[in-house]
Amino acid sequence: MPERIYLDHAATTPLRPEARAALEEGFALWANPSSPHAEGRKARAALEDARERVKRALGWLGEVIFTSGASEAAALALGHAQAGARLVSAVEHDAILKAAPDAERLPVRPNGALDLELLTEAVQRERPLVAVQQVNSETGNRQDLAAVAGLVHEAGGLLLADCAQSAGKMPLPPCDMAIVSAHKFGGPIGIGALLVRDYAMLEPAGGQERGYRRGTENLPGALGMAAALEACGDPYLDPAILAPLDQLAQDCRDLGGTWLSDRLSDLTPYIRAIAMPKMSGSAQVMRFDMAGISVSQGSACSSGTMKTSHVLQAMQVEPEVADRTIRASFGWNTTAVEVERFSEVWLELAKA
Repeated sequence: MPERIYLDHAATTPLRPEARAALEEGFALWANPSSPHAEGRKARAALEDARERVKRALGWLGEVIFTSGASEAAALALGHAQAGARLVSAVEHDAILKAAPDAERLPVRPNGALDLELLTEAVQRERPLVAVQQVNSETGNRQDLAAVAGLVHEAGGLLLADCAQSAGKMPLPPCDMAIVSAHKFGGPIGIGALLVRDYAMLEPAGGQERGYRRGTENLPGALGMAAALEACGDPYLDPAILAPLDQLAQDCRDLGGTWLSDRLSDLTPYIRAIAMPKMSGSAQVMRFDMAGISVSQGSACSSGTMKTSHVLQAMQVEPEVADRTIRASFGWNTTAVEVERFSEVWLELAKA
């Protein structure tokens, strides 16, 4: 067993060996891909090859704009889409909400699913841009984006899918734009992409990336991202590795805790939200850390704010349950031994 057990993969997944090797290849091609000299042309060829590899790995038939990550991709889409009103689901990541602070928030049901009846009413306006995540980073709930896309497109709108937690783990949903972040599937930090079905959906925003982004392209990152995507298996993680969670779920219920996965409309395997009886989430994170296990309390981007999760609030989770909720998330290198150890420590803390 490793000295530390890392179960915060929804925040950052450890770098895959294939991505590390690709990064080193990119560092050897250290030149600006926009420069006209020989080194620049060689870097440009490698960048375009990485772009095509990302498309193939994701099964995307449109365009790929490399960004510094999901937050920049969200800002690019929500700030420059050739569309009208911005609509976002109430359980979106903070990066989405901050990129469109004036957007109308679409409510979800207590099971985390977008309220499709209210969505049908909300999209009845001129060419709206609707932003909905494929998988929630705090609960692991998956939205029915096929149904959402049908309603949005019927109304003449565009669908922006936040696939930061799902790309590399499951097929992309039907959408007009998609947000991807490499460090969620074992690629390097500092590289992501906005996938666009057609460049005409965006207003140009800068001189790089076909004129849609400012800043020199991150060639090593793009190569690492492509290599990490190609290394993603099907399934992303062997279901047998997570089998110990079934017993933990029953133990949690028996002890008076809340297994939030029971409430979700469509659970994905790699993220679990669990409320322990009697102990706050912040105290649990510290106690797990002392036991050599890294978990989190909600999204890593907002876990340090000590405020109630807006995701759990939108789902109408009881405040006392929300306060006692932690997130354990699993990645490509998680082992069954690690999951078993997490379950053991959870029980020890719950019974203390």
